[in-house]
Amino acid sequence: MKKILVAEDDRVTGRLLQEILKRRGYSVVSARDGAAALNRLRKSAFDLVLLDIWMPRMDGLELLAHMRNEGLGTKAIVMTSDDTPATLLRAVREQAYHYVSKPLDAKALLALVESALAASPVPPIQVLSALPDWVELLVPCEMGAAERIQAFMARLDAGLPEDIRESIGLVFHEMLMNAIEWGGKLDPNTTVRISCIRARRMVLYRIADPGPGFNFEDLTHAAVAYPREEVAESASVRQQKGLRPGGFGILMARQMVDELLYNEARNEVVFVKYLK
Repeated sequence: MKKILVAEDDRVTGRLLQEILKRRGYSVVSARDGAAALNRLRKSAFDLVLLDIWMPRMDGLELLAHMRNEGLGTKAIVMTSDDTPATLLRAVREQAYHYVSKPLDAKALLALVESALAASPVPPIQVLSALPDWVELLVPCEMGAAERIQAFMARLDAGLPEDIRESIGLVFHEMLMNAIEWGGKLDPNTTVRISCIRARRMVLYRIADPGPGFNFEDLTHAAVAYPREEVAESASVRQQKGLRPGGFGILMARQMVDELLYNEARNEVVFVKYLK
């Protein structure tokens, strides 16, 4: 039976979490603040920690820092209503596995718990810059890490208009997946470097992968290699190659952002969305 520690100072939320998790068959231990949670982690092994950010005596971010410094390798899911960039990025820096907003949705939370428990250990995401207008990360070339960092980055863009946020999110997803799958060969020991720069009138993303790059002429599996009226042919080519669904990424990205540029080797891409 998987053992989960819930660090939550709100009695109602804590009891609700215990009931939800116990009904799913997990063993649940609770702590009312970060100091009590750290004490329990030092004394007993847990498979997962669900922790609130703002707790008395020791908050969730301080708890994460102690866990990292003491080598307590338990995965941690952060629960909070604080979506500020500083809090998000510090949670990433302190190696939080994932981040979920309050109020909690029971079904989504259980899905996240199951995903976290099933995931294999991978090298941590590294935060190189955590300034609100300049975020820079090193992300392991692993699909689970990519999905997690997408969730964090989507929250950083939450203040943008919905249409711009959606466009940026879709392009970022496709470009990141390409970098991890093709450049990084799904090797979690290699990393993709991600930069997000926010200026008054634009948002700029730069994604650099560890691969040698590519030539557009060689992309027989991708929609961008086909005339507009024949792009559907790429789907059958990808299926024959056993590739993930998609392949319209570069074609789509060019239509959804204002600028999309590759370096000469094409192992780095920059895309820009201008703000009105």
